Amino acid sequence: MFRFLAVRSAVFCLAIALFSSVASAQLKVGIVNVQKAISDTDELKKASADMVKKYQPRQDEMDKIQKDLESIDTQLNSGKLNAQATTDLQTQGTRKQRDLQRLSDDMQADVDRDRQAVLAKLAEKMQAVVNKLAEDKGLDIIVEASQTLYFKPVLDLTADATTAYNKANPAK
Repeated sequence: MFRFLAVRSAVFCLAIALFSSVASAQLKVGIVNVQKAISDTDELKKASADMVKKYQPRQDEMDKIQKDLESIDTQLNSGKLNAQATTDLQTQGTRKQRDLQRLSDDMQADVDRDRQAVLAKLAEKMQAVVNKLAEDKGLDIIVEASQTLYFKPVLDLTADATTAYNKANPAK
């Protein structure tokens, strides 16, 4: 019985010794606001400019249709049209409104799809950059800033992540 208690006590003491050495080890933590880090990258800025350029012709077409609708509205409100001309303009205005809505919906869907593709690609690259940043700085964990209630500003590595991303992935 004494022998059993002695072994049990020895195991307990060993466990406490191991736990105390683990508990005294410093956990190195970093914080990154991934959304800000990605939004500040040169690659995203270039992709945004490219998207504006890509969709500008559609936007110009929608602006033209909007001006046509304003012109039709002005003519209808002038009171100088006969019944047939008023009906024709109303029909034309309805058709242009439908065309404008379709163009707008199609463009929005295309923009959303392109934006999601760009952001997914950048997020994947940013993950690799953050992993390398953690290794280079000897960090045990990096936490997303939006999921953190409080942290000291010295732990914020967002600017470092953006700089490392721009260096690893220069905008073409």
